[in-house]
Amino acid sequence: MDLDKEQIKQIIPHRNPFLFLDKVSSLEPGKTAQGEWKLHEDFEVFKGHFPDYPVLPGVLAVESMAQLGAVVMLSLPENKGKTVLFAGINSVRFKKELKPGDTLKLEGEVTKIKGPIGKAKASTYVNGELAVEADLLFAIKKV
Repeated sequence: MDLDKEQIKQIIPHRNPFLFLDKVSSLEPGKTAQGEWKLHEDFEVFKGHFPDYPVLPGVLAVESMAQLGAVVMLSLPENKGKTVLFAGINSVRFKKELKPGDTLKLEGEVTKIKGPIGKAKASTYVNGELAVEADLLFAIKKV
């Protein structure tokens, strides 16, 4: 199942300037997904982080993986209209700088669910190289 940005916005509440997913290329609701986020040269954050050496802040890479995870969970019919919040971030490793022009290939897998709380493993790749990996904890909430 392919989802474009407009279809993603029908599932998760994130909007510009804080929507960090351009496409979902595969989705198994409640289980796994793969997606992409293109880091455009004119992305506002690069003007200040850092002007002479633009690098994506690691927290935004983690947020993009979390948004992919939100698509995984909120695509389940029973979670329609809910939101997914961070409950924790564990074992984050930044292995490669993320630069303007990079296309981030995101992967996420839900590993455990107990009630509204869950765990997921997430990874980001650039040109086939592992750039970021993390274990994420989340809470599903009716807002």
